Amino acid sequence: MYKVADLMTRELVTLEETDDLGLAEALVDLVRVRHLPVVHGGRLVGLVTHRDLLRALAEGKNRRVTAADVMRREVRTVTPHTPLREAGEAMLDYKIGCLPVVEDGKLVGIVTEADLVKFALEVITDFDTAADDFAAEERAAAEP
Repeated sequence: MYKVADLMTRELVTLEETDDLGLAEALVDLVRVRHLPVVHGGRLVGLVTHRDLLRALAEGKNRRVTAADVMRREVRTVTPHTPLREAGEAMLDYKIGCLPVVEDGKLVGIVTEADLVKFALEVITDFDTAADDFAAEERAAAEP
Protein backbone atom coordinates (compact mmCIF):
# COMPACT_ATOMS: atom_id res chain seq x y z
CA MET A 1 0.00 0.00 0.00
CA TYR A 2 1.35 3.41 -0.97
CA LYS A 3 1.70 5.96 1.82
CA VAL A 4 1.90 9.75 1.68
CA ALA A 5 5.62 9.44 2.51
CA ASP A 6 6.14 7.68 -0.84
CA LEU A 7 4.99 10.73 -2.78
CA MET A 8 5.27 13.83 -0.61
CA THR A 9 7.61 16.70 -1.35
CA ARG A 10 10.13 17.00 1.45
CA GLU A 11 12.01 20.09 0.30
CA LEU A 12 9.52 22.72 1.32
CA VAL A 13 9.09 26.36 0.49
CA THR A 14 7.49 27.94 3.54
CA LEU A 15 6.61 31.29 5.02
CA GLU A 16 6.89 32.58 8.55
CA GLU A 17 3.88 34.40 10.01
CA THR A 18 5.72 37.72 9.78
CA ASP A 19 6.70 37.34 6.09
CA ASP A 20 4.88 39.76 3.84
CA LEU A 21 2.75 39.18 0.77
CA GLY A 22 5.50 40.59 -1.43
CA LEU A 23 7.71 37.66 -0.42
CA ALA A 24 4.85 35.19 -0.87
CA GLU A 25 4.18 36.55 -4.35
CA ALA A 26 7.87 36.32 -5.26
CA LEU A 27 8.08 32.71 -4.00
CA VAL A 28 4.98 31.65 -5.93
CA ASP A 29 6.44 33.14 -9.12
CA LEU A 30 10.05 32.07 -8.62
CA VAL A 31 9.59 28.54 -7.30
CA ARG A 32 6.32 27.93 -9.20
CA VAL A 33 4.31 26.62 -6.27
CA ARG A 34 0.67 27.29 -5.40
CA HIS A 35 0.73 26.42 -1.71
CA LEU A 36 2.92 28.01 0.94
CA PRO A 37 2.72 26.46 4.39
CA VAL A 38 3.17 29.00 7.16
CA VAL A 39 5.34 27.78 10.02
CA HIS A 40 6.38 28.93 13.45
CA GLY A 41 9.31 27.03 14.93
CA GLY A 42 8.86 24.25 12.38
CA ARG A 43 5.21 23.77 13.32
CA LEU A 44 2.44 24.36 10.80
CA VAL A 45 0.30 27.34 11.79
CA GLY A 46 -1.42 28.10 8.49
CA LEU A 47 -1.40 28.00 4.73
CA VAL A 48 -1.30 30.69 2.06
CA THR A 49 -2.48 29.51 -1.33
CA HIS A 50 -1.97 31.21 -4.66
CA ARG A 51 -5.71 31.94 -4.63
CA ASP A 52 -5.45 33.57 -1.16
CA LEU A 53 -2.61 35.71 -2.42
CA LEU A 54 -4.50 36.81 -5.54
CA ARG A 55 -7.61 37.59 -3.49
CA ALA A 56 -5.65 39.69 -0.98
CA LEU A 57 -3.94 41.67 -3.74
CA ALA A 58 -7.23 42.11 -5.64
CA GLU A 59 -8.79 43.48 -2.45
CA GLY A 60 -6.07 46.11 -2.47
CA LYS A 61 -4.10 44.75 0.45
CA ASN A 62 -0.60 46.11 0.57
CA ARG A 63 2.21 43.72 -0.27
CA ARG A 64 3.58 44.46 3.21
CA VAL A 65 0.62 42.74 4.86
CA THR A 66 1.87 39.65 6.66
CA ALA A 67 1.14 36.02 5.93
CA ALA A 68 -0.60 35.82 9.31
CA ASP A 69 -3.14 38.37 8.05
CA VAL A 70 -4.26 36.28 5.06
CA MET A 71 -3.38 32.67 5.87
CA ARG A 72 -5.89 29.92 6.39
CA ARG A 73 -5.60 28.77 9.97
CA GLU A 74 -7.83 25.71 9.68
CA VAL A 75 -5.71 23.39 7.54
CA ARG A 76 -6.37 19.72 6.87
CA THR A 77 -3.22 17.67 7.31
CA VAL A 78 -2.01 14.10 6.96
CA THR A 79 0.91 12.15 8.36
CA PRO A 80 3.61 10.40 6.33
CA HIS A 81 1.90 7.10 7.22
CA THR A 82 -1.50 8.09 5.83
CA PRO A 83 -2.49 5.82 2.93
CA LEU A 84 -2.10 7.71 -0.33
CA ARG A 85 -5.61 6.70 -1.41
CA GLU A 86 -7.01 8.28 1.76
CA ALA A 87 -5.13 11.52 1.09
CA GLY A 88 -6.40 11.63 -2.49
CA GLU A 89 -9.96 11.00 -1.36
CA ALA A 90 -9.70 13.81 1.21
CA MET A 91 -8.44 16.22 -1.45
CA LEU A 92 -11.38 15.33 -3.69
CA ASP A 93 -13.96 15.34 -0.89
CA TYR A 94 -12.88 18.71 0.50
CA LYS A 95 -11.90 20.22 -2.85
CA ILE A 96 -8.43 21.17 -1.68
CA GLY A 97 -5.23 21.28 -3.70
CA CYS A 98 -2.77 20.14 -1.06
CA LEU A 99 -2.31 18.44 2.26
CA PRO A 100 0.57 19.49 4.48
CA VAL A 101 2.27 16.46 6.04
CA VAL A 102 2.82 16.71 9.78
CA GLU A 103 4.62 14.31 12.11
CA ASP A 104 5.02 14.84 15.85
CA GLY A 105 3.70 18.37 15.39
CA LYS A 106 6.35 19.32 12.81
CA LEU A 107 5.80 20.05 9.14
CA VAL A 108 7.74 17.38 7.24
CA GLY A 109 6.29 17.59 3.74
CA ILE A 110 3.40 18.40 1.46
CA VAL A 111 1.41 16.39 -1.05
CA THR A 112 -0.34 18.28 -3.84
CA GLU A 113 -2.81 17.46 -6.57
CA ALA A 114 0.07 17.84 -9.04
CA ASP A 115 1.98 15.11 -7.15
CA LEU A 116 -1.03 12.82 -7.46
CA VAL A 117 -1.46 13.53 -11.17
CA LYS A 118 2.23 12.78 -11.82
CA PHE A 119 1.87 9.52 -9.88
CA ALA A 120 -1.29 8.61 -11.79
CA LEU A 121 0.53 9.19 -15.09
CA GLU A 122 3.34 6.86 -13.98
CA VAL A 123 0.82 4.17 -13.06
CA ILE A 124 -1.05 4.62 -16.36
CA THR A 125 2.22 4.39 -18.29
CA ASP A 126 3.11 1.18 -16.43
CA PHE A 127 -0.33 -0.30 -17.20
CA ASP A 128 -0.09 0.71 -20.87
CA THR A 129 3.38 -0.83 -21.15
CA ALA A 130 2.19 -4.06 -19.52
CA ALA A 131 -0.85 -4.19 -21.82
CA ASP A 132 1.34 -3.63 -24.90
CA ASP A 133 3.74 -6.38 -23.75
CA PHE A 134 0.86 -8.77 -23.15
CA ALA A 135 -0.66 -8.02 -26.57
CA ALA A 136 2.71 -8.60 -28.25
CA GLU A 137 3.08 -11.94 -26.45
CA GLU A 138 -0.42 -12.96 -27.50
CA ARG A 139 0.32 -12.07 -31.14
CA ALA A 140 3.60 -13.99 -31.02
CA ALA A 141 1.90 -17.05 -29.50
CA ALA A 142 -0.81 -16.98 -32.18
CA GLU A 143 1.70 -16.98 -35.05
CA PRO A 144 2.32 -20.40 -36.66
